[in-house]
Amino acid sequence: MEIVEKFEAARPRLLSVAHRILGSYHDAEDAVQTAWTRVQAADLSEVAEPDAWFTTVTARLCLDQLRARERRGELPLLLDDIPGEQAGADETFLRREEVSRALLVVLGELSPGQRVAYVLHDLFAVPFDLIARVLDSNTAAAKKLASRARARIGADRSAESDPAAADSGTAAHLDIVEAFLAAARGGDIARLVTLLAPDAVRTADPLLLPPVAPTDVHGAGAIAEETRFFAGRIAVATPVFVAGAPGAVIAPGGHPFALIRFRFREELVSGIEIARYTTGSVSPAGTR
Repeated sequence: MEIVEKFEAARPRLLSVAHRILGSYHDAEDAVQTAWTRVQAADLSEVAEPDAWFTTVTARLCLDQLRARERRGELPLLLDDIPGEQAGADETFLRREEVSRALLVVLGELSPGQRVAYVLHDLFAVPFDLIARVLDSNTAAAKKLASRARARIGADRSAESDPAAADSGTAAHLDIVEAFLAAARGGDIARLVTLLAPDAVRTADPLLLPPVAPTDVHGAGAIAEETRFFAGRIAVATPVFVAGAPGAVIAPGGHPFALIRFRFREELVSGIEIARYTTGSVSPAGTR
């Protein structure tokens, strides 16, 4: 098989790798295209494993992009910083590939080395000796970076990490959050009312609301009815742990926009707070 055919066969996987590392479909496409340019200019006579080499070239380009972002002091790719067209492309790609929305949010907060090591090893089963080459490091260092990333991503994902949360029934409350989001997506107002305490209160940062929307909404019925007006946001919300407690993040295309914190009274939602996204507050809820 000619090198052109080999690269084209590998392109979908390379694009998937680059997207997970960079968190942007547009940037991933650029990285893969640049990799192709470098492949064309290289002497491939001594390349024994073209697929591994393609991965190395692409991942190094992605690492360079992440390090450039870090040098510029950029925060994770927040929704406010993404042009609407690019955010739409990211959302389309995320859904097509069934990428974990919550995982992308947390990956955005890792160091460049941690993100590359985790994505390559844990998501794409790339061996650590190859990852070490990407990082210009050694196998032990690559393993350590992946381990640190794993610890950050796994933080607060079990009740054991937060005894207080365990006592309040973390698993049950996470189920309620999932049921709430599912009912809201489906427009099931009656089901939402059953999940809310009669005197529940919804509060929100005014900057996250349309000008006419109230910052506080009182009562299960009113809160449930209000979800009709935010169908677009609910469609891109996913359960997460927020500071160790069950909650949700609104993240179109995997770019964080807002956090949803839930308060519970026994098995009912007694309060909902919608706040601006803050870094370091979210960890994935399982593999969703």
